[in-house]
Amino acid sequence: MSRLTVVVTDGRGRPVPGGLGRWLVRWAPARAKGEVTLALVSDAAMRRLNRAYRGADYATDVLSFPSDEPGVLGDIAIARGVAARQSRRMGHAPEVEYRVLALHGLLHLLGYDHETDHGAMARVEERLRRRAGLPAGLIG
Repeated sequence: MSRLTVVVTDGRGRPVPGGLGRWLVRWAPARAKGEVTLALVSDAAMRRLNRAYRGADYATDVLSFPSDEPGVLGDIAIARGVAARQSRRMGHAPEVEYRVLALHGLLHLLGYDHETDHGAMARVEERLRRRAGLPAGLIG
């Protein structure tokens, strides 16, 4: 696979209009290649995912699910309600928060882990955010 492709859905497989997928393709690191499905899900759905995969019984903002399938980078889930609350708290539009979270989730698909990488993910995320004109992100 020579490039990144991103499909944005509502969490039930229905396409979501807008430019989030195109935006992520434009600002992704050059080494991001393969297919990504990005699902904008309800907080209840995110809580179920977080409980099932991380053992944490709350709705987190973003989760990433890397794939072992050739040509598929993985899946990203973003909780719509959590993102909306974070955007209000940070003073920017929900669309901006979706971008911050999508970029963060993509970096996880690429193997970064801010809990164990001694700041490597934070440095990459900060550089990409600045280049894309985004405000401070999750680990910034």
